[in-house]
Amino acid sequence: MTVSASTDAVVSVRPAVRADLLEIFRIERRVFPQPWPLPAFERHVGEPGFLVAVDEGAVGAPGGDGVVSGGVVGYVVADCIPNHGQPLGHVKDLAVRPDYQGRGIGSTLLDRALTALAAQDVASVKLEVRRSNEPAISLYRRFGFQWLKTVPGYYADGEDAYVLVRELADRQGF
Repeated sequence: MTVSASTDAVVSVRPAVRADLLEIFRIERRVFPQPWPLPAFERHVGEPGFLVAVDEGAVGAPGGDGVVSGGVVGYVVADCIPNHGQPLGHVKDLAVRPDYQGRGIGSTLLDRALTALAAQDVASVKLEVRRSNEPAISLYRRFGFQWLKTVPGYYADGEDAYVLVRELADRQGF
């Protein structure tokens, strides 16, 4: 699947591979105030819900931080966790390089991750999001996620998290 990220960029989505990890980690550090460590991503390589968005025209081009890029412009980490006999989907991380935000890449990654989770017989999906992250909350609401609860002080800096959930029984409407 490809999406047009701009008039001169074609972005495709594919499973993440080990060679993508450094680019993923660079994006993580640029986007989040408390980034995941690199080994956290390594554990998810090979899982169906660990996907990257790649700008096919940007391979080998310098990224926004001046570092030569492998073309990875975004990623999503989603997996299944045990939940009383019915697997529960968990969107753990989703980020798009700042210079590619606002082009629909996050929506595409989330849609593909939900599709991967649905293929694993997941009936519902949860995620945590910073209370202050309005762009992400807006994206998740467009995908049918609803507030379940607030977890006070969830993040290391003391910020609260919203726990959002979505049923996957009806995947139409995206």
